[in-house]
Amino acid sequence: QVQLEESGPGLVKPSQTLSLTCTVSGGSVTTTNYAWDWIRHTPEKGLEWMGAISTRGITYYSPSLKSRTSIARDTSKNQFTLQLSSVTPEDTAVYYCDGGVADEYWGQGTQVTVSS
Repeated sequence: QVQLEESGPGLVKPSQTLSLTCTVSGGSVTTTNYAWDWIRHTPEKGLEWMGAISTRGITYYSPSLKSRTSIARDTSKNQFTLQLSSVTPEDTAVYYCDGGVADEYWGQGTQVTVSS
């Protein structure tokens, strides 16, 4: 069974870059027809899709976050990553990675707080 696990710092200072990694086990980031996403949740906005990377390595971003977001993958480690630059306290959220043909696989989420 495919399992995803997010990792990264739980606290980031304003103006810095938030960096998270999603490690995939029981499957491969290169599996045909799969896509791998980053999503975040806040009580105010609910779930917000941030972007995705396809099995061909093509990236897609939310228009509202595109200027600050970068998603990449490391096929040798079976991981994909998220970088969000110039963070503010409004970027405080629980960050999730998910994947599959129809987002059927989810990580447990990781809390990231932006604070000085």
